[in-house]
Amino acid sequence: MKRFVVAISVALLFTPILEAQESTPAPPPVEQQIPGQQPGASRSTPPGQAIVPVPVPIAPPKPNGPVQKSLVRITATSVEPDYRAPWNAGGLQRGVGAGFVISGNRIMTNAHVVANSRYVTVERDGDPNKYPATVQFIANDCDLALITVSAPDFFKDMIPLKFGGIPALESTVSAYGYPIGGERMSVTTGIVSRVDFQLYTHSSIDQHLAIQISAQINPGNSGGPVMQDGKVVGVAFQGYSGDVAQGVAYMIPTPVINRFLKDIGNGHYDEYPDLAITYAKLQNPAQRKFLGLKDGDRGVLVSSVVAAGPSDGILRPGDVLLAIDGHPIASDASVELEGERAQFEEVVERKFKGDSVKFEILRDKQPMSLTIKLYKPWPYSIQGHSYDVRPRYVLYGGLLFQPLNLDMLEAYRSTDLRLRHFFEYFILEQIYLQHPDVIVLSNILPDPINTYLAPYRGAIVDEINGKKILTLDELAKAFAEAPERLVIRMIGDGPPLVLDRNKIEAARERIKTRYNVAKEQNLEERPASGAPKQANKT
Repeated sequence: MKRFVVAISVALLFTPILEAQESTPAPPPVEQQIPGQQPGASRSTPPGQAIVPVPVPIAPPKPNGPVQKSLVRITATSVEPDYRAPWNAGGLQRGVGAGFVISGNRIMTNAHVVANSRYVTVERDGDPNKYPATVQFIANDCDLALITVSAPDFFKDMIPLKFGGIPALESTVSAYGYPIGGERMSVTTGIVSRVDFQLYTHSSIDQHLAIQISAQINPGNSGGPVMQDGKVVGVAFQGYSGDVAQGVAYMIPTPVINRFLKDIGNGHYDEYPDLAITYAKLQNPAQRKFLGLKDGDRGVLVSSVVAAGPSDGILRPGDVLLAIDGHPIASDASVELEGERAQFEEVVERKFKGDSVKFEILRDKQPMSLTIKLYKPWPYSIQGHSYDVRPRYVLYGGLLFQPLNLDMLEAYRSTDLRLRHFFEYFILEQIYLQHPDVIVLSNILPDPINTYLAPYRGAIVDEINGKKILTLDELAKAFAEAPERLVIRMIGDGPPLVLDRNKIEAARERIKTRYNVAKEQNLEERPASGAPKQANKT
């Protein structure tokens, strides 16, 4: 979870000094001199036989070439949205990360290095200047971004790095970056210890392929290349905090990187599609027999299908998925891809919006084939972090109404069980069908007209004057067209919240002046002023 996992990067490389220190044999113990024995002779060495020194292995000086010619230091000044006072611009922050040059005079880094940024600069080795940079593409769901520098001579003598494949388990990799804000390149080494699906903490909801490596965790190295045999095999991006696990970090592997680069080929990033289903593994023999499965190692059971997803109307709860695009699905939900075992979702991960995926299934013990056209279901967005947008809200009579999402929930640190339920089960219980926006009375700006309304803080709006309110736009319209009295009913038991329209109108300017409210509502998630925009190719 995000509270335990922190976005950082790592650095790993063989250096001659470390290799020599680790490989040099320990000096022999000092022995007591025996009378008549020649100095330096061992009791186990035959007389007259010389001791042959053992050579110390030394690692090659630069196993991945002149990485300094490819690595850059990135400084980003960002503005974090203020969900407690969303009419404000937000808090100013500054962070340092790493990036590396790839083909086309582009610099790859992590999305979390440049998210919410307003001004980005890059520095290269041996050059004291800071060059303004522009964010071209940003993919918050897989924590990758591309930036570029317009200065004509910046990329002169820079060496674009090439990409490799997935490194083998127990093989050694080297990571490069700028730990803890340092101005000189840092290098450390580690081994590949796991290849698996992991939560990407930048979005806090997306899970993609990730590679675990052993390394000391150094905050500030985000976006640096992880290399093997002179090629990039990953981008360092997150690790566990020291109180959870030590020497464990993760890199984004090349299948995710290559997919990102292919996705932006049309000048726009379309994000990852999703099947929008839940499933259960079928490893219990009795359960398999009950479902009509005769073999011992195929099939997973569909548990639920999200109505807003591409599988709705095609797959059903109770279907058994036997194969995806010709890859047999094992009872542990894995398939074989490129000689390795991976979760069957990896087949979908490598596809794009509008692509199709073919399933072989068992329905009511009868085999059949189905095809699903893929896209990203919208309900998942409320359970992940948003970047480079202004929060949506409506302020009326000092009452602040906001749609429920992860950023708002974290800003208020709410422990309200009803709110937590609506958030956690927004998709599983398909709450979005009745409440596309879960509208919360999140805050109250104290004023005589809203005295004694504190118990309603954190409540969810159900209807106004007898009309169901489904979206924030409908809420704003209800307030704009309100009669003299507004009766707001919340979900659950309790009396309605009643407002006097005339008193609210009389207090509007007073409340705006007292709390420096520049704008009373924002109904669209528009990009924040100065936020990076997608580049369109011509």
